[in-house]
Amino acid sequence: MRATKYTKPSGLCLLSLLLVVATPAFAQESESDVLPADRASVTAEDVEVVDVVDENENPGDSDVDEPINADGERDAEPPEDLPLPTAASTTASPASSAAPEQAQQDDQLDAPTIADSADVAAFRQAIDSTEADGAYAETLSEQLLGLGLALQRQDRHAEAIKVFKRGVHVARINNGLYAGEQVPMLQSEIVSHIATGDYLEADERQTYLYRVQERTMSFGEERTIALMQQARWQRQAYDMGLGEQSFARLLNMWDLYRLAVTDISEREGETSPNLLKPLAGMLQSQYLIAGFSKQTTDGGLSATDLTARQDQSRFFAYQRESYKRGQAVIRAMYDIEQFNNGNDPVTAAKSLTLLGDWMLWHGVKERAYKSYTEAFTELAALDDAQVHIERLFGQPAPLPDFEGVRPLPPRSSANEADLLLEFGVTPGGRVVDIVRQGEVDDSNSQANRLVRVLRKTRFRPRLEDGEPVATEKLNWAYDTTQW
Repeated sequence: MRATKYTKPSGLCLLSLLLVVATPAFAQESESDVLPADRASVTAEDVEVVDVVDENENPGDSDVDEPINADGERDAEPPEDLPLPTAASTTASPASSAAPEQAQQDDQLDAPTIADSADVAAFRQAIDSTEADGAYAETLSEQLLGLGLALQRQDRHAEAIKVFKRGVHVARINNGLYAGEQVPMLQSEIVSHIATGDYLEADERQTYLYRVQERTMSFGEERTIALMQQARWQRQAYDMGLGEQSFARLLNMWDLYRLAVTDISEREGETSPNLLKPLAGMLQSQYLIAGFSKQTTDGGLSATDLTARQDQSRFFAYQRESYKRGQAVIRAMYDIEQFNNGNDPVTAAKSLTLLGDWMLWHGVKERAYKSYTEAFTELAALDDAQVHIERLFGQPAPLPDFEGVRPLPPRSSANEADLLLEFGVTPGGRVVDIVRQGEVDDSNSQANRLVRVLRKTRFRPRLEDGEPVATEKLNWAYDTTQW
């Protein structure tokens, strides 16, 4: 007999995740972005705290262990679409606010060190011709964009940045502070900043890009894509340690993904499969918020840093609600999957396993085991049950077992590895009996760090007949030279 699927508690629905969200803090208007003629007072209130309460479930009176990784060391996967910065690459360039005539002089290109391609030469000629009608001709921004892209194709990023900046300046002069014509130039400028390793400048331009997009993009798919891109950037900036308040990145990430969910649900309905990607981003955010070390948020804040301390208090409030928020996101994902897949047992089992992982990672063991057992029962009725059961429960899995927040790097084959580890996992998911096999290099800091992380990582245990069991002598291999 199949297990009864969990149902949403009273009052819990996708709309509980979609309360009105104010402009994320990073995107609020700054003095440096406002031209004198466009000055205006912009205010934003904090995002309303969502109290998603399961009336039949209260972690406070359950069998809850001490928080996993109490010191906050939950390492996420490195971002795949950005190179990691070097120490020298995180110095931002100061912004300038020269008069138009001076700005035009400052934006003149340096003498090229690489011969112009045919495209570059053609765009230069077109720009020279257009400038005969004035330094701020309407068509100049488009031509500057073309020139910048042509320079990028020659890997001349420093020159391209100057061109894009001038194009943005011309667009603002002609069409206002938040002219939509800036968007492709800002996006391209960011690419060049990343290529040159200037991540702080890229971050500043991302912030301004979002403010422009927020004011120029109409409700629709284009706006949703922009929100998702900005959310991914906040995650990458968090991983790279940009800025002083890294916890604020996680709040921004959550807010942006939730705005994307709101956009899609209003446009396509609350069961649209397109909601799954931003919901997955929201779950990533909650894993990172829950695992963030509280000690690191206090450094460097003085008594006069009122805004920073308000952000800090808001973050701690989010942490306290993280368990409930994560459950709500998982259940919203489950409802959408079931609506679009016709109550498929495999889909249900994956959702139940995801919910169990979230519970076990928070130390709520008994409810996690119940969720795993329900997932096991869903699969047991299938003709190919053993295949699916083996895939989910055949071996212990490190938690979180979710894209973008997995705590351990990919494993290698034994013959390519320089680190061989043997260990066991208890029925409760704790790692025991770690042994470094073969020749041990104590000076390998990467290997030493991995062992420390492994020791603190909670695992989803192996199941036999629907019950968690111990696993001994797991042998995992890693190539630390690839990190």
